[in-house]
Amino acid sequence: MGYAHGYANAVMQRGRVPMEPADFVPDWADRPRKGKFFPQAEDFPLPDSDAPPTATVEQGLFGPAADGGFTLSLLGGMLQDSYGLTGRRLAVHANSDLGTLPHYTHANWSRGTASGGGLYPIGIHWVAGPSGPLTPGIYHYATPHHSMQRLLTGDLTPEIRAALGERPGVAAESDQFLVLGVKFWQNAFKYNSFSYHVVAMDIGALLGTWRLWARARGLRIGPLLWFDEARIGRLLGFSPEEEGVFAVVPLRWQSRLDAPPPTAGPDAVPAAAPSGSPVPARVRLTDRERSRRVFGFETVRRIHAATLERATDRPTPAALAGALERPALPTTGAPLPLPPARPLALGVREALRARRSSFGRFTGTRPVAAEDLAATLAAAAAGADLGGDGPDPRPSGGPPLAGLYVFVNRVEGVPAGTYGYDAPSGSLRPLKPGPPGAFLQSNYFLSNYNLEQAGAVIVPAVPTAAVLDAVGDRGLRLVNAAVGAISQAVYTASAALGLACGVALGFDCVSYAEELGLDGPGETPLLIMMIGHERPQPADFSHAIA
Repeated sequence: MGYAHGYANAVMQRGRVPMEPADFVPDWADRPRKGKFFPQAEDFPLPDSDAPPTATVEQGLFGPAADGGFTLSLLGGMLQDSYGLTGRRLAVHANSDLGTLPHYTHANWSRGTASGGGLYPIGIHWVAGPSGPLTPGIYHYATPHHSMQRLLTGDLTPEIRAALGERPGVAAESDQFLVLGVKFWQNAFKYNSFSYHVVAMDIGALLGTWRLWARARGLRIGPLLWFDEARIGRLLGFSPEEEGVFAVVPLRWQSRLDAPPPTAGPDAVPAAAPSGSPVPARVRLTDRERSRRVFGFETVRRIHAATLERATDRPTPAALAGALERPALPTTGAPLPLPPARPLALGVREALRARRSSFGRFTGTRPVAAEDLAATLAAAAAGADLGGDGPDPRPSGGPPLAGLYVFVNRVEGVPAGTYGYDAPSGSLRPLKPGPPGAFLQSNYFLSNYNLEQAGAVIVPAVPTAAVLDAVGDRGLRLVNAAVGAISQAVYTASAALGLACGVALGFDCVSYAEELGLDGPGETPLLIMMIGHERPQPADFSHAIA
């Protein structure tokens, strides 16, 4: 049993037993930037997407993946819509940062993708080869300016392919890669030992946005989570104690699809260095840290070290399939079919721009329509399928990685109670009758959400221990990424439906597992997602900048 088992258990118990250091208090005056800062690097502004505006959320979640190729404008549009700054918002709500947001230095800049605590610690690197529009090299996406900063010149894509190992399809053929890294301090300054859990979900939320955005435009995203992380980290100049490489996304590039494959010769792509030998080059520019005092946490160091072990031992779908088998939970009645889901007809860009957290503004005076609940649950089920377009482990046609459960407060035509969701039939399995509002509020230990006023609370649960047993400690990243992608799908679907939405981690996981009857099967509730309607005539300010 690896260290990840203990870490996952500590996360689950943290509502009752605080994670060490229990007396930690964030120094907000010395907080880091939301993103790396390279003042020495040259900037290349990215264009906006030239894709048609008809790409809808429905297409992005449920449409077939196609084999189109990226262009610079498509890449720029995807990055802008997912992680770029799109506007400044102010609102009267119940979150703890309300008093500081009017100050420019604490401005809340909206983005299409959600992030735990609004911290946005993911660094996006583009390792560009000769088929792309820019000089081959390694670039860093600067979110404030929507630009690429060149950190290193030269074609380093053979190193990425070598680090990915033997893989079929685009991973072996591409010379354009997006690499997602995390500088732990950018989240740990607030969440300390809990931060690793949060950033792994952030990775999934971003990958989920990319998958939705790409599918809606006839493109394919296949994120890879198992690879030689140490090798890619050295190439990017990462300190393994302070940063990690969490995902690699090979891109099909249009010019490469249009051109014949290169032949061996003086202009052929250079071979990668043998595994274990020094890489031929690495990024030497360092980002300028804002915090005067930076320190690490032993728990974060240990869980990161644990997930680095066997990082190249990519498990097969068969290895994961057995871990996902779940015994049927006892029900209290016949399945309740939901009506056909309302189509998510809003454009992807519009939905991502509209996505935001409700923060305590729910009202129970207006119930959620049953077809809207059906659409949100279907989006959650589809969003979990991160590996559907790529070769990382995901049993095809087998049980889902995450089970979905829903506490219904006020939904038209659905009695208040606790249910399991069956995605293939689109129905609810009754688990416990009666209004769940008192349970929901009493087991939430923050003051920024009024759960009893939400129309419904959706809970994804994963057999975390079984997954770790099957695929090793690195499976913790797969689990959290899938749940993060689910949360992003629910956020985006809610925006498309005109529903309010909020996602939270501050709840008693143990109580939820007991209430849902999951303590026996071993499923772990990992976050809660509230949907509903807000009080009318809110006091909001929104200024778009993109």
